[in-house]
Amino acid sequence: MNVLGIETSCDETAAAVVADGWKVLSNCIYSQVASHRPYGGVVPEIASRQHVEILPGILREAIGQSGLGWDDLDAFAVTRGPGLASSLLVGLSAAQSLALRQRRPLIPVNHVEAHLYSLFLPEPPAAAPPPAPPLPMLVLMVSGGHTALVRFEGLGRYRWLGQSLDDAAGEALDKGANLMGLGYPGGPAIEQAAAGGDPEAISFSRTSIRASPRTGDLDPDLCFSFSGLKTALLYLLRRQPELLGPDRLRHLAASFQEAVFNTLLHRAEQAMEKDAYASFGCVGGVLRNRRLRARIEEAARRRRLPLRMAPPSFCTDNAAMVAGLAGATGGPAPADPAAVEIRPDLRLSA
Repeated sequence: MNVLGIETSCDETAAAVVADGWKVLSNCIYSQVASHRPYGGVVPEIASRQHVEILPGILREAIGQSGLGWDDLDAFAVTRGPGLASSLLVGLSAAQSLALRQRRPLIPVNHVEAHLYSLFLPEPPAAAPPPAPPLPMLVLMVSGGHTALVRFEGLGRYRWLGQSLDDAAGEALDKGANLMGLGYPGGPAIEQAAAGGDPEAISFSRTSIRASPRTGDLDPDLCFSFSGLKTALLYLLRRQPELLGPDRLRHLAASFQEAVFNTLLHRAEQAMEKDAYASFGCVGGVLRNRRLRARIEEAARRRRLPLRMAPPSFCTDNAAMVAGLAGATGGPAPADPAAVEIRPDLRLSA
């Protein structure tokens, strides 16, 4: 089954062709970072306009790299949510038009579920899909828009354990980088600035979370909060602006980055203590950070759990995970292309 996937939930314009749910024939991504950098974050209007301009070329590129023709495709897949409404509309409109023109089914995909499926995509070129991990798996999701812990029991079988109550980890890094004058996007900027720095040079306290209307039916011990960390950095720099000096900035960046990662791993290990898991996984754009990958490997070794991390090329928003999930057994069901609607607030359902 050959599926062409489209991903436009935020500021990456992406298209990919995946065969049989795992064989990535093409994976084309256009990053809009340069357009949003002057504003220090994603501007929805700019993002949607660029999707309109870039997506036709990205689609042609994905088909060209795949070695297939349009008539060789068995289905189309598209992210319907969650995400920016104006961006989602561009991808959905393109997918609907293609599905109707080619008389092929359209498979709407949950962006968060697609990130979870990135654990099952091998780094191309690959002769076979990766072996299935032992289940249930505890999955830590760390991206610019989502930070959460999920119990993964198989495709379509998930339990949302905890999430960030304010900023996602990627947002926290963006805001921290802005306060340090490091630019956007913050994650890579902080990682670069932290090179050679002492992650224990400055201590940042971890936010404690109690049950409240914000946590709902989630376990407070498994929820995250990063807004307090950003505020602590703000007040620290007001008291000690010299920390931004050339000899001390690397220690500040390393310490702030470590504080974010300490929070992520602390909550993940609390989840491991509360329930039994056969493996540990991690997905999302922040996972491209080498320090975080090393910390996750340490935690898995300490807990003696098999570890599965999304390959770096599938960590950030991409269409291969969308097409792969759509083509996998047990994936979302095809729908009438004209009946599919975007869901900017779509949640992960079991």
